[in-house]
Amino acid sequence: MATKSKKPAATQAEKFPRKAIACESGPSDDEKGRAYASLINSPELAAHRIVGMMQPKVLADGIDTPTMLATLRDQAAAVQGGDLAHAEAMLINQASALQAVFVRLSERAMEQAHMPNLEGFMRMALRAQSQCRATLETLAAIKNPPIVYARQANVTTGPQQINNGTASFITEKNGAPSRAREIETEQTQLTGGSDELLPDTRASGEASRTNQAMEALGEIDRAEVRRG
Repeated sequence: MATKSKKPAATQAEKFPRKAIACESGPSDDEKGRAYASLINSPELAAHRIVGMMQPKVLADGIDTPTMLATLRDQAAAVQGGDLAHAEAMLINQASALQAVFVRLSERAMEQAHMPNLEGFMRMALRAQSQCRATLETLAAIKNPPIVYARQANVTTGPQQINNGTASFITEKNGAPSRAREIETEQTQLTGGSDELLPDTRASGEASRTNQAMEALGEIDRAEVRRG
């Protein structure tokens, strides 16, 4: 009696949500090892692990792992391309959440009858308020980046520095003004702050004294000229 051949069982499709992580690699063992190591160290997988653990079970069970990883990669690519819409939405939502924490802790503080409990709740409430303010400041800095004005500085070898447009003392390594700068300042004060050369009165004085001596010698030793 002929026996019927058993048909191969149909491969059952993976149910949604998918929990397996796809790791594409080449046929060789070295390529497979590198692909797996790259996936383990990827930032999107690290974020997926933390996000999944922080969700309640009813939400964590519904996370589709390949879709979550693709979403995290798309967010990173958008930021790298200059699109900060997701980062701005994240910051404003965090500020709203911190505001809710501040309000709730403040309410709990007002319900306390003992000072230590009131002080503890108010301390945590003000900490949430401070974090909310810092989050809003970060959002404002992203929307309107600060403008930095920088002056050009020409630095040479040694303790010499020339700042274009600014007057500053030249300092040594220990922070004290250099001796060269002090000498230059003293010379400027003595000459009255002018860059013009002063007349050399010493040379003219010496020349005048020499001429006087020669004139006196000429009067004594000159020959008499008879008038005809």
